[in-house]
Amino acid sequence: MNEAGAWTEERVEQLKKLWSDGLSASQIAAELGNVTRNAVIGKVHRLGLSGRAKSAAQPAAPRNNAPRKAPARSPSHPMAAPAPARSPSHPMAAPAPTRGAHALAPVFAPEAEIEVEAAPLPSDDVVIPFSERVTIMDLREYMCRWPMGDPTTPEFRFCGARSQTGLPYCSHHARIAYQPAADRRRDRSKVRA
Repeated sequence: MNEAGAWTEERVEQLKKLWSDGLSASQIAAELGNVTRNAVIGKVHRLGLSGRAKSAAQPAAPRNNAPRKAPARSPSHPMAAPAPARSPSHPMAAPAPTRGAHALAPVFAPEAEIEVEAAPLPSDDVVIPFSERVTIMDLREYMCRWPMGDPTTPEFRFCGARSQTGLPYCSHHARIAYQPAADRRRDRSKVRA
């Protein structure tokens, strides 16, 4: 601290008096001059000064134990009055009001189920003789790479049948692995509902 703001005994006594009178650190710094609020706070702590009177600028207000009055303005997200009870299948059934994390969740109208006859998927139980199945070491570029069995067992093999040109699977396993575009679109719409 510079000479002008040095803590002389006179200034320390003045600080103690102003602190006990209830002045804030900023007010004491202004009164003493050439000292910052933080310097006053530091000196107060070093001197161990505590408990002080309330300042005249901030009179202690008596605590009112009366119950608080409800706010005058309406809530920012008012809840609609509950709709009359209707059966869930009623076309005009209103959704129940929601609060919290679900209040802004999108509500989708249920889509009517479209009955489409899908071609039966090939069954998974097509028997491929064990002698035609291949290990990873025997697998070649033109062979089906469909896994057969549990990879953690020594009996694990790949299909090994002749694969379709440009695909990693034989025709049977390609039908299982690749779905037509119409089926994919229908599956996605079920996920959204």
